[in-house]
Amino acid sequence: MILHSTPITVSADPRREMPAGAGSRHDRIDAALATLAAEELRLARLGLEQPCARCREQRRFWSFLRALHTLPDAAPARRTNPGDFTSPGERIR
Repeated sequence: MILHSTPITVSADPRREMPAGAGSRHDRIDAALATLAAEELRLARLGLEQPCARCREQRRFWSFLRALHTLPDAAPARRTNPGDFTSPGERIR
């Protein structure tokens, strides 16, 4: 996916800093998606295919960001203490 240097809407500008708080990040992403959805409808009514396609690209990008930011915190990849077992089947006697 190629992101053009000029955003379709101001709220969907990927160069803007993402807020630090989770709630603010979700609000920013939702605002970007809402403005892009409205803009895509406007562009489609005008019959502007290229700008409409760019808008869809940006919506995919922001949808991906929303999915990333809704994932729960990742669990550690490995146990902190190799002697700790999480289930009886992990221990070989």
